[in-house]
Amino acid sequence: MDALDRVVKPKTKRAKRFLEKREPKLNENTKNAMLIKGGNANLTVTEVLKDIYAVKKPFAVLYKRKNITRPFEDQTSLEFFSKKSDCSLFLFGSHNKKRPNNLIIGRMFDYHVLDMIELGVEKFVSLKDIKNSKCPEGTKPMLIFAGDVFDVNEEYRRLKSLLIDFFRGPTVPSIRLAGLEYVLHFTAVDGKIYMRSYKVLLKKSGCKIPRIELEEMGPSLDLVMRRTHLASDDLYKLSLKQPKGLKPKKKKNISHDVFGTTYGRIHMQKQDLSKLQTRKMKGLKKRPAEKSAEDGGPTPKKSKSA
Repeated sequence: MDALDRVVKPKTKRAKRFLEKREPKLNENTKNAMLIKGGNANLTVTEVLKDIYAVKKPFAVLYKRKNITRPFEDQTSLEFFSKKSDCSLFLFGSHNKKRPNNLIIGRMFDYHVLDMIELGVEKFVSLKDIKNSKCPEGTKPMLIFAGDVFDVNEEYRRLKSLLIDFFRGPTVPSIRLAGLEYVLHFTAVDGKIYMRSYKVLLKKSGCKIPRIELEEMGPSLDLVMRRTHLASDDLYKLSLKQPKGLKPKKKKNISHDVFGTTYGRIHMQKQDLSKLQTRKMKGLKKRPAEKSAEDGGPTPKKSKSA
């Protein structure tokens, strides 16, 4: 049995808290990413991994040592590192003559590789090369995808989902205007994917809504898609399954229309309108004959005229 697979009983409170963080939850923790350098990584790949780590911090782990592995041939080492560091996302960088400046981005499901896409770096501009002010660490980026191929092609559609999963960061309950200061833009055109990052500058406009300007911050990547390893439809559907605790409970007699208006159906007992209190008017008073008829008594005789 693998050392990471056996049941571990905590001996201290610190170890107990550590294991409780890794337990399954209804609302999972923010996904962490591990950045691994291959055995033959060059300077370009190393700088790319460092810049992606700077963008992804603090939800990332950077392995500085080289690891001789080939993810498309053997995935056991990636699964081992995923269990060890509790990371469900990974970025692997390597370089060789057949596939220069190679990046493999992927994600895990139950500590097994779910999706994996290989990208080639054709052009790279580092964070250090652009002399501008940078966003603080842990800034949640805004993601923009341009290109019809992200919605038409299945491989690009899965790549879009993978990039959103990789860069989205923590889930926040509310958004403030000053926090929108970082943009990641992905453009797919002519078989290439252009990744650009911008810092949002809020300028004075003379009114309540500020004037927005984008300043390139880095890193900047020109990528091309190479190999793909996509999960089957059944496995992908299983990974998207939500626990019953997160599903909203269905409420009876409540419906919604196309515009989001809520309609409710109320069930009431039948009302007796005869007991309904109305406005008391002299003309609406009942005559003695009508009262006796309702009570079932004898009808009063009419007085004879003289």
